[in-house]
Amino acid sequence: MHALDVLGDPVRRRILELLADGEASAGALATVIGGEFGISQPAVSQHLRVLREQGFATVRPEGQRRLYAVDPSGPREAREWLSAFDGFWMPKLAALDTELARGRRQRRLAAEAAAALAASQGEGAAGPADASDDRNQDHDQGERPALDAGPAETTDDKE
Repeated sequence: MHALDVLGDPVRRRILELLADGEASAGALATVIGGEFGISQPAVSQHLRVLREQGFATVRPEGQRRLYAVDPSGPREAREWLSAFDGFWMPKLAALDTELARGRRQRRLAAEAAAALAASQGEGAAGPADASDDRNQDHDQGERPALDAGPAETTDDKE
């Protein structure tokens, strides 16, 4: 039986998911699997036997109980077989990762812009502090700030 045939059965996949969390007794597995899939304890035992025989699970006795755990050789075999197809989906997954990163960046920049806008609108309500900031900007550009309230000459040379 091929590793993917083992994984093709939803009951066996679910058993492996449960075993991924750590060892579990056959009885505990039968209770969970029986409840989820409506199958009997002997049917669960058959699935455990297939997993064990195909290298996906190990079993160790502990008194009257049998404790099952994932055997890494089975999943490794499946991963090795699937790796032949990496060239097919890896570029697509890389492109998806790039698009997800681009979306995260755009959302972050939009949030930063919104925060900056909110902060500038909050400062605009301050009044005189805004005017002094404008005078300082003009001064930094080499222009003389207008201090009187009279008509000022303006030039349209700036931009």
